[in-house]
Amino acid sequence: MATADDLKFQEFDDAANLLAANPDATTISIDEPVEVPKNQHSHLQEPGREEDDELLGTDDSDKTELLAGQKKSAPFWTFEYYQTFFDVDTYQVLDRIKGSVFPVPGKNFVRLYIRSNPDLYGPFWICATLVFTIAVSGNLSNFFIHLGKPTYHYVPEFRKVSIAATTIYAYAWLVPLALWGFLMWRNSKVMNIVSYSFLEIVCVYGYSLFVYIPTAILWIIPQKVVRWVLMVFSLCLSGSVLVMTFWPAVRDDNRRVAVATVATILLLHALLAVGCLAYFFDAPELDISAPIIPAPIIPAHNGTTVITKSH
Repeated sequence: MATADDLKFQEFDDAANLLAANPDATTISIDEPVEVPKNQHSHLQEPGREEDDELLGTDDSDKTELLAGQKKSAPFWTFEYYQTFFDVDTYQVLDRIKGSVFPVPGKNFVRLYIRSNPDLYGPFWICATLVFTIAVSGNLSNFFIHLGKPTYHYVPEFRKVSIAATTIYAYAWLVPLALWGFLMWRNSKVMNIVSYSFLEIVCVYGYSLFVYIPTAILWIIPQKVVRWVLMVFSLCLSGSVLVMTFWPAVRDDNRRVAVATVATILLLHALLAVGCLAYFFDAPELDISAPIIPAPIIPAHNGTTVITKSH
């Protein structure tokens, strides 16, 4: 049990005397100022800067990218290096698909869905699904158009799979590569321009193609007007995702350069949709009318010939 002397306040010696008696002792001064994190000052001073920094790729986003780069330290020829690009769960993929089908006006697709964890899983399988959907739907469309004609014999066109794969994957990789190189070049010319990585651009293009999968299935309907209406509707949805994503990247540039860049993005996107519809679904019909059989010539006994009509 504590005595009364133990409960009294005790006066301690000076720190110098204590250190002389015990040199290994540590001292803490209560007069030292408390450090305030730098990011707290920045949030207090500029509350609206966080969104700009995230789009410009500065401040906290730069730290995130540096940390991500430190994690991806495996050599590029190893499986672990590419495994990080497919490190995404089903809920993230579905959320990004919904964001590409139902774009939010005024919202940046990269900032909302991609920048935290860009992936190649969704774009790869979306492109693969779109390739087979276009090829199979194109064959079925050709079959339904000529269904019921007695002289028509259905032959599957497997070459459409390779043509669709070359077209879709070339568009999903080469166009983002060219756009990324152009943005890097303009970023060296213009300060404070929004920067996107190549992986983010590929991710945006890959998810923007998802809307064409159900559209390609509906293109089986043998009505050209319905097909073109569906194509225009899908083009507006996917094109709006691209415009709202890449317009912030060029709007601080020269006005003509910015407008020309966005117009080129939309033109290439429209060429893909129109080309797929025209080649795989609206191909010109072949003339499959009944062949004309020449009339046989029968020689007569008196040296003349008799021509009989075939029925």
